[in-house]
Amino acid sequence: MPKKSTIQVEKVNEHIVSWLKTYATNAKVNGFVVGISGGVDSAVTSTLCAQTGLTTLCIEMPIHQAQNQVSRGREHIEQLMKRFPNVCRAEANLTPIYDSFKAEMPVGENEIKYNLSLANTRARLRMTTLYYFAGIHGLLVAGTGNKVEDFGVGFYTKYGDGGVDLSPIADLMKSDVYALGKFLEIPKSILKAAPTDGLFGDNRTDEDQLGASYDELEWAMLEDEKGSKSEDFIRREKEAFAIYKRLNFVNQHKMQAIPVCEIPKSIK
Repeated sequence: MPKKSTIQVEKVNEHIVSWLKTYATNAKVNGFVVGISGGVDSAVTSTLCAQTGLTTLCIEMPIHQAQNQVSRGREHIEQLMKRFPNVCRAEANLTPIYDSFKAEMPVGENEIKYNLSLANTRARLRMTTLYYFAGIHGLLVAGTGNKVEDFGVGFYTKYGDGGVDLSPIADLMKSDVYALGKFLEIPKSILKAAPTDGLFGDNRTDEDQLGASYDELEWAMLEDEKGSKSEDFIRREKEAFAIYKRLNFVNQHKMQAIPVCEIPKSIK
């Protein structure tokens, strides 16, 4: 089940960098802003943006962040700034803002829903921060979602990390992102780290939340695209496929256009 990427990393790299530069030039902006999490997706995205030669502003936005996530993010930014003179950094400590917001809000009766709402709040505070920096510097917010997250299981926050101007790696599977990350020589500490969204203030990984690994979800997404059914599999493959199908179904509201109530012409 583990998936090995087959993309031509050098050509994919060149294609995305050219696409980013063309888009930014046509939009008449100065470059990009990227939220740095200490994970592979943001590391790859920021490196792709940096290669355009345009301003690439890397933002750290800690909210009660685990130290290992902070250190990985800083290691990447420092490495990127040494490699590319157009890269700069900023930090916005959102912990006090988050704590103030939390103190003013009622505590939810359902603990699971309450904690999820708080996690999504973190993501939305970060989105607001990225757009603030983008606004004052004339930049575009570059998204860091990959294909499995954005179009497979919807593993992102609507109007949080899903609120971006453009998505350079959203047509790449997670295995492709890792292959590109290795080619781009992002820090090994990031390549080896277990993926996590860091939104709950604990050590839970993406796999803990999703119930399946990215290898499994990527496999399931490809099988689903081929028209496979649950009964085609046994044991763990059957479980992983069921997890993918459930998440894909319940998160369609993130992946489809916002519903618009169209008024019949006869009453307008």
